Amino acid sequence: MSDIVISGLGLVTPFGRGVEPYWQGLLGGRSALGPARRFTAPPYRGEPVGEVPQAGPEPDGGPRKSAYARAALEEALHAAGLARLPDGAVVLLVGQAVLPRPGDGRALPTADEREFMGPDPAEVLGVRPDPRHVHLSHACASAVFAVGYARELLRAGSAPVAAVVGSSVLNRYEYASMDVVRAVGRTAARPFDVERAGISLGEGGGAVVLESAGHARARGAAADLVVAGAACRVAGAKSAASDTDRIAACMRDALDDASVHGLDHVHAHATGTGQGDAAELAAVEAVAADCGARALPVSSHKGAIGHLLHISGAPAIAAAAGTLRRGIVAPTAGLTTPEPTDRLVLPTAPMEVSGARTAAVNSFGFGGNNASLVLLRR
Repeated sequence: MSDIVISGLGLVTPFGRGVEPYWQGLLGGRSALGPARRFTAPPYRGEPVGEVPQAGPEPDGGPRKSAYARAALEEALHAAGLARLPDGAVVLLVGQAVLPRPGDGRALPTADEREFMGPDPAEVLGVRPDPRHVHLSHACASAVFAVGYARELLRAGSAPVAAVVGSSVLNRYEYASMDVVRAVGRTAARPFDVERAGISLGEGGGAVVLESAGHARARGAAADLVVAGAACRVAGAKSAASDTDRIAACMRDALDDASVHGLDHVHAHATGTGQGDAAELAAVEAVAADCGARALPVSSHKGAIGHLLHISGAPAIAAAAGTLRRGIVAPTAGLTTPEPTDRLVLPTAPMEVSGARTAAVNSFGFGGNNASLVLLRR
């Protein structure tokens, strides 16, 4: 069975448009979080957020949510050496509920609702949706769920190429939902820090292009980054982000799927909440013990750009890819006093990991949505 590889990545983040500005921001330990310049909503009280700079991709009369997703997809296709999506490609759009369309019997959304729902396939892809455009919604694990699904579609020969695409825009509905459960911090997110006090919400877009290694090589595209293992589980007993046993089980399933028995890096879900970060650290400690690891580097991007909710898995994958391809772990922005750990290292400065070949990417969400990937550099 041919390896399934990531041949292209695209991002729009609070650091601007592109994977490289994002990676350089992470490496520098910089935070793009600050008071909102244009976001306003009844629950918002001036907390730091991650807004896309106004010099970034702006819509032509349409919603920013579609503009960010479209810009990310364009970059990912370019990185993959594709001028467009090839015939037969499958697109997996991740986000909130599908937008109502004229004539389907539902009320059309307001402008506010359009920045919450979607994104709209027609606006992102420039075509009307057909059966080869799939919408997935698994809370904050949606993007990683979609990568796992895309991998299975490609393995089955159902498409030559698959693209996972999504976006998040600061909006009153999601902000209120995070505020009402007291997840939003009044200061910038500080994942893994002993003084962490909650999440910071961000916005942006992400895209991941996947194909078989053989297909990529035949086109002259990159085939070095293999999605070696994936585990996507729904276990609704309680919030996945605070369930150590389920997090550890998900990571172990992904490692088993990859037939990998060691890890060189973990890019954690870590949002900056007290309970969630502690549960994930305990889970990663347990997995590190299984692997015999003694100083496993663990990091998070959410202190730099905030939590991009449904599409947060895309910047996580991009960060892990940067580590594997460049041999360096970017620090976690905002982290000054790390939680004590036994087998883990929580870098506060760039950490060299020359020869790193395997990385895990964690993504967890409300409703018991658990997802982990294992990426392998060939």
